[in-house]
Amino acid sequence: MSEKLHIAQNLEDALLFRKENDCIVMAGSSDLMVSAYQGYGALPKFDKPVLLIRNLEELIGVRRNSDGTVEIGACTTSRQIVESPDTPWVLKQAAGRMGAVALRNSATIGGNIANASPKGDTPGPLYLLDAVVNVMSLDGGRRSIPIRDFIIKFRTIDLKNDEIITSVTIPVSDKDMTYWFYHKIGTRAANAISKLTLCACAKVSWGEVKDFRIAATASGPVTNRSRDVENIAIGLKFDELAAKASEISGAFDKVISPRAMPEFRREATRRMIEFFIDKVSKNSYKKFYN
Repeated sequence: MSEKLHIAQNLEDALLFRKENDCIVMAGSSDLMVSAYQGYGALPKFDKPVLLIRNLEELIGVRRNSDGTVEIGACTTSRQIVESPDTPWVLKQAAGRMGAVALRNSATIGGNIANASPKGDTPGPLYLLDAVVNVMSLDGGRRSIPIRDFIIKFRTIDLKNDEIITSVTIPVSDKDMTYWFYHKIGTRAANAISKLTLCACAKVSWGEVKDFRIAATASGPVTNRSRDVENIAIGLKFDELAAKASEISGAFDKVISPRAMPEFRREATRRMIEFFIDKVSKNSYKKFYN
């Protein structure tokens, strides 16, 4: 362990320590403790001071804002996300399938985002929902960055040395879309790292697609989502959407990293996209799929 561990007493205290020290910010520590593992019986080793913010009430909880958006504190655990009635359905699916029960009791949404792993569970739904990451510094600097811009590349995020992730804001709710889809492929139902995850949603009004979204994780250095591909579906009628299924899945296949996706994963992605489109085009009475 680093020689210096600071347990923040409140957010201001955390921001002050962050400003004065080049440090590692730790909340649930489910990823950081693994990366610092030194072997059985040895203490984890960090090359910088550690700032522990897990206990900060200001950063915990799921709440609905007056403008209808949902804000999730950075230190909110996966379990708390699942249990909140305000959490969008697709994010609940991801949080509820994250590792084992013990991990879901400790892993936080801020840490899952900051880890910037292409196999992370929550970024896929957050990309789909146009989520915004909120960060803060001691000097009053506040920034709100779309998650697609905040996660720059593998293990790289847009966070300055004096900033802390404080929350995530989600502008899209369940009622904003007509159909939702989520499916995670792993070695087993629980305790599994994602081999591939796909989530999708569509808004249909009077038989016409008004909005259409697809996001896939574990399919490249970051979550894959392409507005150009999604635009193919927008404006189509049910029968037209069905006829375009292979074109849409094929177009999405082209935005996936060629090095990250062997053929069986590409085929699984195409099948899931076409399955979702089939359900939407048939105007199925079921709104949620997993």
